[in-house]
Amino acid sequence: MLARFRYGGKVLSGTVDVKGGRVIFDGVEMGLKEIELLAPSEPSKIVCIGLNYREHARELNKKVPDEPIIFLKPPTAVISPGESIIYPRQSKRMDYEGELGVVISRRCKEVSAKDADQYILGYTCFNDITARDLQHKDGQWTRAKSFDTFAPFGPWIAEAGSMDLGNASILTRVNGEVKQKSNTSDLIFNVPKLIEFISGVMTLLPGDVIATGTPPGVGPVQKGDVIEVEIAGIGVLRNHVAP
Repeated sequence: MLARFRYGGKVLSGTVDVKGGRVIFDGVEMGLKEIELLAPSEPSKIVCIGLNYREHARELNKKVPDEPIIFLKPPTAVISPGESIIYPRQSKRMDYEGELGVVISRRCKEVSAKDADQYILGYTCFNDITARDLQHKDGQWTRAKSFDTFAPFGPWIAEAGSMDLGNASILTRVNGEVKQKSNTSDLIFNVPKLIEFISGVMTLLPGDVIATGTPPGVGPVQKGDVIEVEIAGIGVLRNHVAP
């Protein structure tokens, strides 16, 4: 696992031994309790995919799309594991959306699906927080998806090749209750196809994140709620809504 963290007033990157509860940086070991975990990359942009689980399309009674539906979140929406999600004053309904995130390793433009693995640093947990009422009101997604704190991801990056990307369970819990339960095998467009499609539109840069879409079971959260996104082979992203 790869992590970004703050230690001794400095922002560092290192390898995480999850089972041992240690971070290793330049050969020096630190306990996870000694550091402050940060979002594991600094994206120039976050490219999100709408309607990319078959069961979610059925849930919404919508046709499976012929090609990926993409939208953007700004980097100013990013927060770290454990940080507070702020309920915007403009909204009366804020939803969780647990997702698999893909972190890009190097400049990526016009890349074919068969070569996509060469551009993946690894995978992370992502929460596509959405002001649902504003999404419906606006008829497009920019405002509803872009508030500060609306892009928590982490807690670290599982390196490419370290997990079964085609068969990973994904759960979202709110206050300990399971709200979303699915598997990446239900994705309509897999990660290589997404990279091919997106890189045909825009250049992806190191650290950029692709949020691959959410499974069925999306719903609202309230102030004070704790949201956890757990993906097999990665870990648990935990954030709370500020009271």
